[in-house]
Amino acid sequence: MVEEATPHIFTGFGVELEYMIVDRDTLDIMPAADKLLEAASGRVQEEVDMGAVAWSNELALHLVEFKTNGPVATLAGVAGCFQENVAKANELLGRIGARLMPTAMHPWMDPLRETKLWPHGNRDIYEAYNRIFGCQGHGWSNVQSTHLNLAFNGDEEFGRLHAAIRLLLPLLPALAASSPLVEGRVSGLSDSRLDYYRSNQRSVPSITGSVIPEPAYTRQTYEEMILSRNYRDIAPHDPDGLLRFEWLNSRGAIARFERSAIEIRLLDIQECPLADLAVVSAIVAGLRALAAERWSPFSEQAAFGVGPLVELLNSTIREADRAVLGDRNYLRLFGLAEKEISAGEFWQTLVEKTMAPDDPCRSALDVILRQGPLSRRILRSLGHGFTRPELRAVYTRLCSCLAKGEMFIP
Repeated sequence: MVEEATPHIFTGFGVELEYMIVDRDTLDIMPAADKLLEAASGRVQEEVDMGAVAWSNELALHLVEFKTNGPVATLAGVAGCFQENVAKANELLGRIGARLMPTAMHPWMDPLRETKLWPHGNRDIYEAYNRIFGCQGHGWSNVQSTHLNLAFNGDEEFGRLHAAIRLLLPLLPALAASSPLVEGRVSGLSDSRLDYYRSNQRSVPSITGSVIPEPAYTRQTYEEMILSRNYRDIAPHDPDGLLRFEWLNSRGAIARFERSAIEIRLLDIQECPLADLAVVSAIVAGLRALAAERWSPFSEQAAFGVGPLVELLNSTIREADRAVLGDRNYLRLFGLAEKEISAGEFWQTLVEKTMAPDDPCRSALDVILRQGPLSRRILRSLGHGFTRPELRAVYTRLCSCLAKGEMFIP
């Protein structure tokens, strides 16, 4: 059913950015989100209305989330709004010797020793997750991300949007990977956050599934294929039904039917809001072209299986922009005739086809396309055999990029 008040496809967007709170000098994590929210509003609460942007807590006490205060009709100006809120938060945090840090994983945090969960208000859900899964690991308390919500109106729009998102999901780490370090060491993966993300609920495997969503293109099919199984499998662990909601589903993109949106969860947070909105804009441009059947009909997009997409995601988690795409059936869906292409070349081509050269995000996006995702730029800055002081120096630069709204360039 089409609801007149619900935004149509590509006319409603929501963006959420998660940041760590760290000590201003040492950059060790500081569990002070409650102090920040109290300073912003006068009391400890879980969400603070700051106008165009809202601030909220997350599961871990050292995390804060900024999000558009409801859906916006355009992404224009969103980066600037977030940057203003970053400045305000840093001003308040400075009073307690803290600051915000970007990137998807703290480079030397020990989650077993340092994690503190949000202790205030309605924390029953957090306590349930902790009881069932144990939230002291990297996959719960050290996984900062950008979430992109895309509106749809009715089943027809949901199906087209979900089919397009499924196809593009495996390529997102090639643009957005920003987590090459774990506990002070190079992990060997470009996107370590996603490696933890896909296994943090292994005791109930259906919740995350294969990360790539199943081919479900109506609400009824989606609920039967995905949500009903989630609810059935969590029930023995959750007798009070605290987690029996759509957000229990932890695939890389999840349907939020209660707000008529699909939420993309695979994006590592970048060095500043400008970089995040550049990545988001490139994704939206690609999805818009796919949903409009510019290169391939919906029927072909919808029929593409989960298996090849999972293989591609595994490759980009490891190698990001250097992952090789060699599935010609997949490439044809994007109008590409090449036998083989790197993920970085794929994005360069897709951006050239779908975004105007004078798009406000192009300069930031060009840094990513030319110099690689943030993971690669971080490792290039560190070099081989780096010391802890050298690691701290690079992440101090990243904190400055966030504070100033600048791209990180080695």
